[in-house]
Amino acid sequence: MTPADERLVPIGRVGRRHGLDGAFVVEQASDRQQRWVVGARLLVEGVPAEIVAARRVGGGKHAILLDTPANRGALLSVARSELPAPGEDEYYVFELVGLRVEDERHEPLGVVAEVHTGVANDNLELDDGTLVPLIEDAIVSIDVRAGLVVVSRGFLSP
Repeated sequence: MTPADERLVPIGRVGRRHGLDGAFVVEQASDRQQRWVVGARLLVEGVPAEIVAARRVGGGKHAILLDTPANRGALLSVARSELPAPGEDEYYVFELVGLRVEDERHEPLGVVAEVHTGVANDNLELDDGTLVPLIEDAIVSIDVRAGLVVVSRGFLSP
């Protein structure tokens, strides 16, 4: 069990049933393959569970069976402490969402609402819909502890 004050990180959701054994398709699944193997432990709405069967289904999606019941739509998560430390200048999406954003003159621009993955680069979406490419020239600095992203105003696109 995880301490009540430890942050939980979403890794997927319980989707539609798959097969007669009680397995289900994982929606919004983490791309870390080791999360979806037999023996992997996770939390279902905060309750510990273990994967007892795993397979790939249509479209390469994961279908898993847990040792405990799980209702459709239930959040699958892990404790933050179980995630590997990101490398230098690498961040988890959940660390960026909610950070304040300002330009290099310290003028507030909004808050990171979402992170979109892209073919060439990822993009931060601010709460007003503005997109900021996650590239070195556009991002002056990211300070997760201070809760702040500083961007170059020239790279903003509505």
